[in-house]
Amino acid sequence: MTDIKKIYETEAPVCFNLGLSLDCGQAFRWEYQDGRWHGAAFGKEVYIAQKDGRITFWGADSGDFESVWRAYFDWDCDYKKILDSYDDKYLIEAAKQYGGIRILRQEPWEALCSFIISQNNNIPRIKGIIGRLCGCFGEGDGLKSFPSPERLAVLSPDDLAPLRAGFRAKYIIDAANKVASGEIDFAQIDRMPIEYGREQLKKIKGVGDKVAECALLYGFHKIEAFPVDVWVKRIMAEMYPGGLPECARGTEGIAQQYLFHWRRMKDRQDNK
Repeated sequence: MTDIKKIYETEAPVCFNLGLSLDCGQAFRWEYQDGRWHGAAFGKEVYIAQKDGRITFWGADSGDFESVWRAYFDWDCDYKKILDSYDDKYLIEAAKQYGGIRILRQEPWEALCSFIISQNNNIPRIKGIIGRLCGCFGEGDGLKSFPSPERLAVLSPDDLAPLRAGFRAKYIIDAANKVASGEIDFAQIDRMPIEYGREQLKKIKGVGDKVAECALLYGFHKIEAFPVDVWVKRIMAEMYPGGLPECARGTEGIAQQYLFHWRRMKDRQDNK
């Protein structure tokens, strides 16, 4: 279990909302409990809260912040500059309401595996499957680590039966085998242009355009990636039949996240 007596506090960056960033559908190991977010990344378990412009970490010190959390929350990216560059009315409105969302820099394997699991699934079930995956095959005390591809590559789809992942089990094992063997080289995907990553990731069984784009955006921080799900299809049909505006070029993934969350929240409000 993480040592919650170890506390680190720092000023939040501009354009940063912790809750929105952790609960907008890009990561699945975070839960809100008693005013704090509890989760883990890169093998580090932590509790985090945001209040009055400050971010407090329980279970982390300055070294943990510098080695894990600064990058994870994309702390040093100038999101205000990105927001100010948007001159499209829909993007301006979406960013006005949800501009505190940051694209998390997740571990590539966790992002890839998580979005394989996300296929034809809802968020509570995704979280449940991932929780069982970590509980059964992860390491450590407390909130266990996300199991490595090497750990899963020695298993069969039948070994994943306790996860209740259905057809996704065979895709998880195929992904683990291809990554563990080096057939899918994350370092190369990170270095190369996005087209290379798209081509490579789609060699994995069950990985199509959407899962590949999600892995590239949330796992490799290629912010030009553009995942398209049912909500984004609606956005494109209703607002951008000719494609995203020029102002979003190069940051399509960030624009998508604002628009996705805005459109989804608007639909909920309209249906109350």
